[in-house]
Amino acid sequence: FTESKWPQEQEATFLKGCVDNMSGIATLKTSFFHSDYEHITLPAVYIFVFIIGLGANGWAVRSLLQKWKILGHINVFLLNLEIANFLFLPTLPFLSAYYFMRNKWIFGDAFCKVTRFCFNLNLYGSIGFLTCISVYRYLAIVHPMRVMGRITVTLSVAISVVVWLLVSVQSLPDMFYPKTSANNTDTNGTEKCHHTTSTKYVENYLKYSVGWTLTGFVMPLLILLGCYGHVTLVLCRKNTINKVVKQRSLRLLFILILLFSVCYIPYHIFKNLSLYSRVLIKHRMRPKWDKGVFCAHQISRGLVCLNSVLNPLVYLHVMDIPAQLQQLLQRFRQTFTRLFVSNYVSVTSAFIEEFCQNGGRVQIGMREYLVLIR
Repeated sequence: FTESKWPQEQEATFLKGCVDNMSGIATLKTSFFHSDYEHITLPAVYIFVFIIGLGANGWAVRSLLQKWKILGHINVFLLNLEIANFLFLPTLPFLSAYYFMRNKWIFGDAFCKVTRFCFNLNLYGSIGFLTCISVYRYLAIVHPMRVMGRITVTLSVAISVVVWLLVSVQSLPDMFYPKTSANNTDTNGTEKCHHTTSTKYVENYLKYSVGWTLTGFVMPLLILLGCYGHVTLVLCRKNTINKVVKQRSLRLLFILILLFSVCYIPYHIFKNLSLYSRVLIKHRMRPKWDKGVFCAHQISRGLVCLNSVLNPLVYLHVMDIPAQLQQLLQRFRQTFTRLFVSNYVSVTSAFIEEFCQNGGRVQIGMREYLVLIR
């Protein structure tokens, strides 16, 4: 090398080494994330959702059945929402064991498909019934006179049956895709239980997933946004609507936005991006954003199962539990005040009577004295 070329070659070698090191660090971070999150954090999230979800949904169903007549026709959708949760929650211990054992599925191909089918029924059933609740709220606030007497329990049951049929029809094709494949990282012949399908059929599954997302998620989301957008305008413009109705409607809007933002939107976005990335990798065109999408998809899978814990919030809102607790506390205070005042008045009256009888001289014990000075 000449003197002029030597610094340039040295600088190029140094920069190339830095790039290689950065690439190696990024790969190492991704592998650590894959190992720690998928095999430690995700199973822990599933167990947390299983325990809390069973308790919260069990309480919600019990309270719902006790107050069936109070809730009106919307209780049919609330009950179906809880049924959707109970279809998915029992599968979580098996999925948690699968990820904890580093993607070793030991429960057979049929049960793998059953667990994924229950997940899909829960996910899209929840979206469907939350949309139905939103439509009922919209009709009750914006068009109360038009729907008076037309919304019945029979109609609500019929709509629920239609929702279950649509969700089942959308989810059934997923059962026909291969869900298990040989685990290349294990020499004992164990299998993987795929969340979507194996690499061989990923191109067809991507087309199915996009159509499924449009019909099962995007359309209900647009209906929900349209309903609550109109409801918000009506609530803001009209001063004749009760403040309690306004507050409850806006709270429900916040809960639904929370559900969709945390659970549903990230999952559908990164699921389809992950499938598209797998298609590109299959054709040897690995995108630069592959690792980022992979990590985001893993996180969204943990978030989406939280809907089974957050769904009871809808029931809490409809029952207006905070208001009921406040009323109970207020009644307790009133009862306590009445008892205290009546006791105070009776003791004071007895004291005055005894004082007058003894010519202004009276002896009292410590207990009576403490009552008087409170």
